[in-house]
Amino acid sequence: MTQILGIDVLRTQLAGRVIDKFDFDYDTARAVWNGGIDRHPAVIARCTGPSDVAAAIAFAREGDAQISVRGGAHGSWGAAQPEGGLVIDLRDLRGVSVDPGSRRAWCSGGATIGDLDGATTRHGLAVTGGKISHTGLGGLALGGGLGWLVHQTGLTADNLLSAELVTADGRTLGVSADEHPDLFWALRGGGGNFGVVTGFEFRLHEIGRLVYLGLFFWTPEHGSEALRIGREVAASLPRNAGLVMAAGLAAPDAPFVPVAYRGTPGYGLMIAGFGSALEHHRLIAPVRQALPPLFEFVTPLPYVELQKALDDTAPWGSHAYDESLYLQELSEDAISVLSENMPRKSSLMSFITILSLGGAFADVGEQETAFGGSRLTRFVVNVTAIAPDAELLATDRAWARSMWQALVPHASGSGGYVNAMADSDADRVRAAYGPTKYQRLAGIKARYDPDNVFRMNANIKPAPLPRCLTGRIEPE
Repeated sequence: MTQILGIDVLRTQLAGRVIDKFDFDYDTARAVWNGGIDRHPAVIARCTGPSDVAAAIAFAREGDAQISVRGGAHGSWGAAQPEGGLVIDLRDLRGVSVDPGSRRAWCSGGATIGDLDGATTRHGLAVTGGKISHTGLGGLALGGGLGWLVHQTGLTADNLLSAELVTADGRTLGVSADEHPDLFWALRGGGGNFGVVTGFEFRLHEIGRLVYLGLFFWTPEHGSEALRIGREVAASLPRNAGLVMAAGLAAPDAPFVPVAYRGTPGYGLMIAGFGSALEHHRLIAPVRQALPPLFEFVTPLPYVELQKALDDTAPWGSHAYDESLYLQELSEDAISVLSENMPRKSSLMSFITILSLGGAFADVGEQETAFGGSRLTRFVVNVTAIAPDAELLATDRAWARSMWQALVPHASGSGGYVNAMADSDADRVRAAYGPTKYQRLAGIKARYDPDNVFRMNANIKPAPLPRCLTGRIEPE
C-alpha cells in the first residue's frame, strides 16, 4: 500500500513520535545503513514501549500496510525500510541495565552492540556481539549472532535467557524456556518472523577490561599463504581467542601502517586473545615465523575498542550487498577460489571475512536452537560488496555473486548465515535452516503470525495449520 490514511489517529495512540513525509526530518528518519536502499515508508512510528508497538501493528494491519521493524537498520537489503509501509522504529529504546552479581543484562529492543558493550564492560563482562559496533543488537541476536567471542561464549542467541515480544495480534508476551518455550526456541536464530522483540535478557561472561589484538597484513601475492596460516591458527585456536581472516581488505589509514601502503588491498589475520598477554604472544608467534607480514600491529586494548576495530570498513551510508556460506574446512580448492577471484573486485571497500568457529559454538546441539547453520562447521564466510556509489556497487555485486557461486561447491551444506544474506528468497531461506528446522519454524510461525504480518525479513512462511490451532498459545 503506497498511502496510509488517518495518520493523525495514530499520533493520538502513541506516546512516541509519528513521522511522515511532511515532517522536516523524514529523510533522516527513514535512512538506513545501506545507502543504496532508497524506499519511502508512509509512516515511521518511533515507539517507546510495547504499547506503542501494539498500536502501530494494529494501525498498519487495519490499513493493510506492510510492516518493518527498525533496530540498528544495518541489514544490507534494507529490511527496515518498506516502500509505502509502516516502520516500527525502536531506536528510542536503547537502554541497557546490567546486574553484575547474576551476570545478566536487560537490553531494550533498539539497542546497538555498542550500547550493550559499553554497559557490560564496565563490570568486566560481555556477551558475543557482531564485528561492527553500530549494528542493531536485535537483528543480530535473532539471526544467531557471530562475533569475536563465539569460541568462548557461543552465539549471541545461545546466551538469550528471555525476551519481551509483541505479537501480530498485539499481545505482549514474556518468552523464556519456561514461558512459550516453542517461541523461545524460534527466537534463537529464526529472525524477526514471530513478532517485535522490545527487550532481551542475556547471560554475560567474564571478559576482563583488557584484551589483546594481533593484526598481520600481507600483499595480494601472498594471499594464499596468508589463508593457509589462518587455517593453521584456526586448527588449534583456544576457547579464549578469536580469529578473523580478511581477504581484499584495504590497509587502514593508521599510524602503524607505512604511509606507502595505506589504502592498499591485501590479506589480513586478526587474532584476538581474551586470556593473558603471554597466552596471546604464544598464539601469534607462529604467524610471524611462517611468513613475515608487510606490517603488524599487536596491542592490548579495551574490549569495546576491539568491537569497533572494523567499524571503518562499513561506514554509514555505504552501498552494500553481501552473501554468506559455511565451510567445513578451508581447503586448498577454497583457498584457490578466494585468491583467484579476489583481484576481480572493483571497489577498494569490498572484502571477504572468514570467521573461525568452534569451542562454545560447537557445544550446543544442532536442534537446541533455531540457528540456521550446522554446529559442526568450522568457518563462516561473508562476501561483502561495498562501495561509495551505486555504479561501483553494481560491478561488485556481480563479483560477490560470482565469488559466492564459486565457493558453493566447497561449502558445508547449501545454506548461509541469514544475517549476511542479501538475497533471501524462499529457496535460500529454506536452505539456510534445512528441512527439519524450517518445518518446525513454519509451524511456530503459523501459531503466532498466521497471516505473515512480519514478512520483511528472511521470511518463513506459516505452515497451513487449521485455524483452531492458531491464536493464543499456552506454554508447552
